[in-house]
Amino acid sequence: MQMPMQISLDEILSMLLARVDNLAFNDENIKTKFNILARAMYKKGLITDEDITDSIREEHRILKELGVIQEMPADDVILTIAEGILQWVKGDVEAIKKAMAEYEKKVQEISKQQAGKPRIDVASPAVLHQLNKLSGKNPRGGGKLIL
Repeated sequence: MQMPMQISLDEILSMLLARVDNLAFNDENIKTKFNILARAMYKKGLITDEDITDSIREEHRILKELGVIQEMPADDVILTIAEGILQWVKGDVEAIKKAMAEYEKKVQEISKQQAGKPRIDVASPAVLHQLNKLSGKNPRGGGKLIL
């Protein structure tokens, strides 16, 4: 009988992080291609501000009919989404910088709020092995819960 393959938590996390990195790279690549094509079509007059807004409404209508979302977003939400897309399409660097600064500020506020909440820390297998050695217990089997 063949022995089951054992994979450590570190190996699983490494594989998952590599996949997440790959997805992030692909996402950025798609965004770049979208921005280039949309910018070219906008400059040629093939896409207007109204086209973007109408397309956002249409996208949400389809999502609602498919049952993916419960209700249509309000007009101000649609306009905010359109504004964000148009900033990139138009290449409005100052508006993008301002939006990024506001986003960073919100993230910092949320992280300050989260700092006071309890967290879960996961010890590496090496640390757990060292603890087992120090306690004199069998290094194989049995997990430890460290509070």
